[in-house]
Amino acid sequence: MRIRPHRSLLWRPVLWVIAVTLAAPASAQSLRDWEKLAEQMVAEEIVAAGVENERVVEAMRSTPRHEFVPLARRKLSYLDMALPIGSQQTISPPFVVAYMTEQLDPQPTDRVLEIGTGSGYQAAVLSPLVKDVYSIEIVPELGRRAARVLERLELDNVHTRIGDGYLGWPEAAPFDRIIVTCSPEKVPQPLVDQLAEGGVIIVPVGERFQQNLYRMTKVDGELKKETLRATLFVPMTGEAEEKREALPDPANPHLDNGGFEIVEGVTDDAPRAEGAAPRPAWWHYLRQFELVSGETSPEGSRHLRFFNDEPGRGCRALQGFAVDGRAVSWLRVRGQVRGDQIRKGPGRDEWPYLVITFYNDRRAALSNEVIGPFRGSFDWTQAERVAPVPLAAREAIVRIGLLGAVGEIAWDDLSVEAAQ
Repeated sequence: MRIRPHRSLLWRPVLWVIAVTLAAPASAQSLRDWEKLAEQMVAEEIVAAGVENERVVEAMRSTPRHEFVPLARRKLSYLDMALPIGSQQTISPPFVVAYMTEQLDPQPTDRVLEIGTGSGYQAAVLSPLVKDVYSIEIVPELGRRAARVLERLELDNVHTRIGDGYLGWPEAAPFDRIIVTCSPEKVPQPLVDQLAEGGVIIVPVGERFQQNLYRMTKVDGELKKETLRATLFVPMTGEAEEKREALPDPANPHLDNGGFEIVEGVTDDAPRAEGAAPRPAWWHYLRQFELVSGETSPEGSRHLRFFNDEPGRGCRALQGFAVDGRAVSWLRVRGQVRGDQIRKGPGRDEWPYLVITFYNDRRAALSNEVIGPFRGSFDWTQAERVAPVPLAAREAIVRIGLLGAVGEIAWDDLSVEAAQ
């Protein structure tokens, strides 16, 4: 049986799908209650997702994220989602900020270098945790705006400058910790040189849509790598981007590891973090999932299963890919899907879907295309749709999961390709 799209949902904004985070009532609260919103966000999307460091958790609770979000999107400040801040940049989702900060293991005596000030939010979270933060932003208007916010909040131990983060901040080196909030293809050598012996760098490294977040420790002048998880950050611009060798091909859109056969850390030269559950490579922001092996899968030996018994809870996986609407007018989306006792979540549209969100060159969302909703119980079934690509599209994100519904859903053999 082939599942066709639900026609009434083809162009609906489906905000909860884009946010894929907190329950709807939180987004409607006044920012005068931002402390309550922050508390709810931390409890439901940070602590519940595994962040345990109490100092980091408290910093996330006490940092007013809305101060770093443009006015037009401030009502979304305490949803666990990336938001555009201008100049083709975004403020990272709160969970990502908390997770990276925890992996950095900041100490009160540390001097930290941040590459990519962006909105200034990450620097603000680090401020109460360390001695000094040195933050570099390559985009002048973003750097100046972030500096004004940080000054207004009286975060006196945060020092900012405008420049190319590839070069680091040599006058202030060495640094005990370095955190990179944009993705280079390789770790810039100046950052290695400026990291103190025994110091730690947290950095997303890889191709434009194939990135892993690494924790690297400097041992005898070399970086010892440990794979944390797949992720998706905006690229590091400037010299790092000029030296990038592998470039995406937006005229030939595709998903990587759509069959979930490649496991993070298994084929990489860096081991997976100790105690980490197996995760599919190139899929990121996973919640309530299991990478299943040893069962019958439609394709290969693995598939990805999502499970949830708490209505409204986030439960998903994401992957980005390049697609240019000037070269690709239609996108064929395919996958094998299986459901078990799927029931709707508390929101009007909280059913499982496969969602593709298209973005323009400023990383602003253009439209959503969906397959679904999926209901009840059913065996492995082919789901397929040919979806229109907006002319202004330059990249897209595919989302799968229960997305607020309860029960179980499994996916395998996912693919996207240009369609005639």
